[in-house]
Amino acid sequence: MTLMLNQPDPESAVDTIHLPAHGTTVTAEDLKVRLVLAANLGDRVIVDASGVESVGQAVLQLLIAARIDAQAAGHAFAITNPSQAFTARVAALGLNHTLAMTAEEDVES
Repeated sequence: MTLMLNQPDPESAVDTIHLPAHGTTVTAEDLKVRLVLAANLGDRVIVDASGVESVGQAVLQLLIAARIDAQAAGHAFAITNPSQAFTARVAALGLNHTLAMTAEEDVES
């Protein structure tokens, strides 16, 4: 018996990454993998932050790096539907400009 792994189809790849409720160092490794796959398989990276209750430094660093990498590759990067907790944390750390946070609570670059 041969085990065959299905390769993701770039044409049908879902490009929205949903952030976990609690973005910690532990969850950051999985997020890193998903961000890399999204960047490699598509021409945009969409991050849904609607379910975020708390977000730590490791997750924010990954989002900043992903945005910079997407811009360098000429790809779109967006953080959509940021929760109040996500928006408050980003603002408290002074990262609004770095993550391109706008008043409309929709991040795009």
